[in-house]
Amino acid sequence: MIDVLIIGCGVTGAATAMELSRCRLNVAVLERENDVALGATRANSAIVHAGYDPKPGTLMAKLNVRGCARTAELCGKLDVPYQNCGSLVLAFSEEEVGTLHTLLDRGVRNGVPGLEILSGEEARRREPHLSEAVLAALWAPTAGIVSPWELCLAMAETAVRNGAALHLETAVTGLERVGEGWLVHTTRGDFAARYVVNAAGVDSALIHDMAAPHEFDIKPSRGEYYILDKAEGKRVSAVIFQCPSERGKGVLVGPTVHGNLIVGPNAEASAPHDTATTAEGLDFVKRTAMLSVPDLNFGQSIRNFAGVRANSGREDFVIGFKAPGFLDLAAICSPGLTSASAIGEYAAELLKNDGLPMEEKPDFILERRRTRFKDLTPEERAALVAREPAYGRVICRCETVTEGEILESLRSPIPPRTVDGVKRRVNAGMGRCQGGFCGPRVVDILAREYGVTPDAIEQDKAGSRILVGKTKEAGADV
Repeated sequence: MIDVLIIGCGVTGAATAMELSRCRLNVAVLERENDVALGATRANSAIVHAGYDPKPGTLMAKLNVRGCARTAELCGKLDVPYQNCGSLVLAFSEEEVGTLHTLLDRGVRNGVPGLEILSGEEARRREPHLSEAVLAALWAPTAGIVSPWELCLAMAETAVRNGAALHLETAVTGLERVGEGWLVHTTRGDFAARYVVNAAGVDSALIHDMAAPHEFDIKPSRGEYYILDKAEGKRVSAVIFQCPSERGKGVLVGPTVHGNLIVGPNAEASAPHDTATTAEGLDFVKRTAMLSVPDLNFGQSIRNFAGVRANSGREDFVIGFKAPGFLDLAAICSPGLTSASAIGEYAAELLKNDGLPMEEKPDFILERRRTRFKDLTPEERAALVAREPAYGRVICRCETVTEGEILESLRSPIPPRTVDGVKRRVNAGMGRCQGGFCGPRVVDILAREYGVTPDAIEQDKAGSRILVGKTKEAGADV
């Protein structure tokens, strides 16, 4: 019997699996998609929030502040791109200046260090491209930015490396209480588990209702974004927020760990998995962002995307035992990415307090390194290519990603199955041409290494076919 079965391998499920893999436990994770991090984890603002926004006294406040500090620590140990860039919340009116003081008070009560309110002039000295209309700003020095899918992948790989089992393309269809445990019905058979942890994101209410009386609803909210080219990446050095409202934290402008600029999101009610972008939504994002940074160059846009948040209408996460042996980690909306590592710790503590034996392994591995060819010195590159010639073949010109790095990802604890799976691991396809040059080469490598024909390789989720046959005239894949 599985000791703990986790439903969902977004950043919350991955963090929980990593924490539990510290102990002598049989841990398994079920993920409905063909890779980890394919829900809200890969489509968000990529911000590590300082913790001034959540209501004091809530779990959200506690886990946000703890998670902010712990994310920075974990990224160092697990080789995940992270920058402590700080953030500014802008006020454009006296009423919004009052909001800044409210946020400052919240932050102090939540234990956020270093907060201060700056004048408009001081804010513009830090960020020269800010609007002249800015009257004041809240500076949060502990805020940062991260690669969210790489953080999730790193924690999931750590769990697998330490003995956890990951079952991809395994959707839960039902839960049944049997004796002292649970029988979990899935599209790939049944799993017997002593404990079940619900980390199913936008589907967390559906999973909850399979095990316990209805308690909460998920009200999905779609947010749309621009990614601007690296030519715009230094327009601001910190994350620039506008004052939050009942609709969320508002449209932000911020650097990314890969050197781009991210702008967004809006907030619209949506279906749970509706990640379509709209002309209206993107136009709103553009107009609103330029109130903060008027000289943004949207002609440098290289990508638009949308993500769906698991909002519940509450001011807190839904975390706790809702049936014997059934633990909800649900309604994990913003700041869920920041809080994830702390949520994993807290989940392990709740399970221990419920009676789960937690004997720590003496050989637990919390270390991970991957090769980034473009960051090596010329001497290091030469030595690596001499040892492994595949590192001398550049596949992605925009991001200087080599074949050796792709092959390295295929030997990892959770190897990619798709073109976008490779992109999330090594950045191939993340640059200005968005895979126009390297995409076909990645298909060829995956087909060769997995011993399949190119038309078997998918772009992203199951069913995202790239090639469908051969032309009669040339006999070429199309």
